[in-house]
Amino acid sequence: MNRPAPSARVDVIRVSGARTDHTEDVVAGEEPMEIRLAIPQEDGVFTRSLSVTMRTPGDDFELAAGFLFTEGIVRGKEDIARIGYTSDGKREQEGNLVTVSLRPGVRLDPKRLLRHFYVTSSCGVCGKASLEAVRVFVPGPLPVGRPRVSEDVLRGLPARLREAQAIFAETGGLHAAGLFTPDGEVVGIREDVGRHNAVDKVVGEQVLRNAVPLSDSILQVSGRGSFEIVQKALVAGIPVVSAVGAPSSLAVDLAREFRMTLVGFARREGFNVYHDAGRLAFGHPSPSR
Repeated sequence: MNRPAPSARVDVIRVSGARTDHTEDVVAGEEPMEIRLAIPQEDGVFTRSLSVTMRTPGDDFELAAGFLFTEGIVRGKEDIARIGYTSDGKREQEGNLVTVSLRPGVRLDPKRLLRHFYVTSSCGVCGKASLEAVRVFVPGPLPVGRPRVSEDVLRGLPARLREAQAIFAETGGLHAAGLFTPDGEVVGIREDVGRHNAVDKVVGEQVLRNAVPLSDSILQVSGRGSFEIVQKALVAGIPVVSAVGAPSSLAVDLAREFRMTLVGFARREGFNVYHDAGRLAFGHPSPSR
């Protein structure tokens, strides 16, 4: 099977000052990936298309597992029998169609399946409906006051994430998500053109290792702290989310409701804490709230 590549070489005209050159550049790969569910039934196996997302090829099985888990469709590795590529005999689908086969007896919520059939992983539903949907499949309350994370560790995570972005170094065009221990050690890092996909990939790796919930982990993302990032982290049981960019108002609302530590504008010089500084150990007097 010829699988799509995570990057590609393209011809460009590079203009620099008064000079114009014909040369090559490396760009991030972007391909549609369809996720299908194979559901065992008494009279055979029913297969249905669940979602299509634009992603950077690579770690596709982790992306599929992470998406199904963070969207509350499967509870963990125990619900998944196998994951594999399929193509339906169409060359253009090779490496872009992933089928997740469920184990017999897995109970599915038909309403959630219907929602994801029409909505790709880049959006979800908005506002109050989103908050209500998250409440349904949150695994439980986040641990209060733990893990303890030092200010210095948080300051260093964006640089550690950037250093591990191999494809970004080639293309300059990818988001990244990284899981870290409270001491700042790397658990896993994944890249993708979609920031939500990067999170699904890094969480999906842990789902397939049967290592969720991730109650002693920090999630560092290269972009903004959007609602879908916080939602996916919450379902995975991640208590601390740090973003290089700004959070959205709905992301802050979600962090407040579920007592998640949410950090934005994270960099070596400092960061903003948008909710719950109680897990953070500061090298100077702590803020009053």
